[in-house]
Amino acid sequence: MQHFDVIIVGGGMVGLSAALAIRVETQLNVAVIEPKPLNAIEESPQLRVSAINDSSQNLLRNIGVWQQISEQRHCSYTHMHVWDKDGFGHLDFDSQHLPKMAKQKNDIGHIIENDIIRNSLHHKAEQTEGITIISDTITNLAMGESEVFVSLAGGQALLAKLLIGADGANSWVRKQIDMPVTFRDYDHHALVATVKVNDHQRTAWQVFLDTGPLALLPLYQSNLCSIVWSLPPELAAEYQQLDDDEFNKRITTATDGKFANVQLQSKRVTFPLTMRLARDFVKQRVILIGDAAHTIHPLAGQGVNLGLVDVAALVQTLQQIISDGKALDDSQAWNAFSRWRKSDASEMMVAMEAIKQGFALQQKLPKFIRGMGMSLVNNIAPAKQLMIAKAIGQRSDLPALCKYQQQL
Repeated sequence: MQHFDVIIVGGGMVGLSAALAIRVETQLNVAVIEPKPLNAIEESPQLRVSAINDSSQNLLRNIGVWQQISEQRHCSYTHMHVWDKDGFGHLDFDSQHLPKMAKQKNDIGHIIENDIIRNSLHHKAEQTEGITIISDTITNLAMGESEVFVSLAGGQALLAKLLIGADGANSWVRKQIDMPVTFRDYDHHALVATVKVNDHQRTAWQVFLDTGPLALLPLYQSNLCSIVWSLPPELAAEYQQLDDDEFNKRITTATDGKFANVQLQSKRVTFPLTMRLARDFVKQRVILIGDAAHTIHPLAGQGVNLGLVDVAALVQTLQQIISDGKALDDSQAWNAFSRWRKSDASEMMVAMEAIKQGFALQQKLPKFIRGMGMSLVNNIAPAKQLMIAKAIGQRSDLPALCKYQQQL
């Protein structure tokens, strides 16, 4: 039987970030269990991308992996443009609206393919002493008096003081500990694909349509964007089956011709959009983070960023436990962690719902009134600064690993 301080179930972006952060900051021995192999980075861009904000970039830098990620294909974007398809209202943000604490930056964030982030984290973890990556599947999880027991399909048995569930929205760990989940079907599917445009101008574009928002996220080439189109399920299925020419016409029309002719460059994939929030993020010696604990609408691209703040908060909690000389499974500390992270996730969900419902309400207002409303917000500097601070993840109560730290 192998013994570890911490076992992490899930070797995605959040799970691997947690392994590196725990090892770098606490020197605890960590095992990561992940049966899914790495995807090769192909010549064409991957369909799933993330908008990495400032707090996430700081965490990735502080655990020693940002340099490797930044040397691969990505796009730092300096502007955001949001508009109403059926009105004249719009919102524009750029790096001049960044809050004072982020003025050293000249971008708002980075659009990076998920596989590039995951592969970089995996390679770093493989090279880090004290982290063991196990390519296997868990068959059983049991709680002892002071430890967690894990059985693997390959016959191995593992023992640890803590187990972290970072195994995604359909978390096996969450089900095993019988953790209830608040669930809401957004009644929309996301259609994702890569498209060719004339020039994305290092801008993240988002248009609100009667059917749902469409985002065009700038990729590493100035003429490529990743799209995330939120649509009713039947319309998403229809758009997935359209021939390329007809799909190009639909998306060119949806974007008001801002990019001349938009041209599909990849297959189209759809998946349902669902809000999930675990009732608690901790049960005995099991801790849920990332999508295992919460999933939100991709409206503002904050899902993975919220998960990486979970990582930083988890490590900060571990550091405090160790500093206080307490057992790693100290219930008081982990209950405080659960309240902290659940509150943050709930706040983000409320914010996403407010934006979504706000634009849904605007669709029912006369064009002139909703256009005036957006234009008013667009010309109020403090409001824009507050909104951009939210977008880049900057606030005073961030855990230490999400703050900029001078590298030695």
